[in-house]
Amino acid sequence: MEPVRLQKYLADAGVCSRRAAEALIEAGEVSVNGKAAELGQKIVPGADRVNVRGKFIAGGPAVSGAKITLLVHKPKGVVCGTPDGRHPETVYDLVPKQYARQRFLIAGRLDLEAEGLVLLTSDGALADRIARGADPVLRRMRVSLRESFPRSRVAQLLKGVRIEDELVAAEQVFVLHPDASGSSSELEVHVSHGRGRGLRELFTTIGCDVKRIQCTQIGVHKLSGMPLRGSRVLDTDEIEKLFRAE
Repeated sequence: MEPVRLQKYLADAGVCSRRAAEALIEAGEVSVNGKAAELGQKIVPGADRVNVRGKFIAGGPAVSGAKITLLVHKPKGVVCGTPDGRHPETVYDLVPKQYARQRFLIAGRLDLEAEGLVLLTSDGALADRIARGADPVLRRMRVSLRESFPRSRVAQLLKGVRIEDELVAAEQVFVLHPDASGSSSELEVHVSHGRGRGLRELFTTIGCDVKRIQCTQIGVHKLSGMPLRGSRVLDTDEIEKLFRAE
C-alpha cells in the first residue's frame, strides 16, 4: 500500500479531522511504531503501527475506502460526544450495528437538550470540508421559547454574540405564526453547520428562555419522516446535496 500522511490516515480512520490530527501530533499524543510522530510524517497503512494516546488505530474500512455518512435523528438527552456519568448514551449509540466498527466524526453537534438531525461521517475529508466552511452547510433550527419574541429583536440574533471567542449568530430568522404585534414564541433560525451547538447560548445571552431546539433540516435533507433514533446512509449525490439548501 502507498504511504499516506499521518494526519490523513487518522482522519480517514475516523479518529478526528486532519486539522485536529495535526494538533494531536504536535502535542505528542500520536506515536508510530513506538516513537513520537512528527508533523508531515508518512506511514504505510497495514505496515506501520499507529497509536493515539496509547490506543492502537487500525485502518479499518474507512481507510480502505468504504466511507459512510449517516443522518441520524437524535433525541433529547443524548450526548454529541463522549459519555459522562449522568448521560451515558451518545449519538454513536444510534449508529446501525452493521457500521459499529466504523469510527465516526460528528460534523456539527447539537447540545444535550436539543434534538433532530445530526450528521455523522467516517470520511475525514468530508468532515474537514464541512468544518472549514468554504462550502457552507445550512441547518434549519426550530426554536420554541417560553415567552413571545418580538420581530423587532431579530436584529440581535443576526448580529450575534461572542461565546468563547467565537461569534455565534443566525443567518436568517423567521418569526412563525406571529400575533398582531409581530411576536411569537416559535422561530425558525438558519445557521451554518457547526454553529447549532451555540444557538441556545445565543438566546440565553440576549435574555430569552429556550423551551426546545430541534434541527429540522441539513442541506436539502429534512427530518420529516425519519423516526426518533432512526438513521439513514447518504449516497454520493445526497452528500453533495448537503451543500445545497432549498
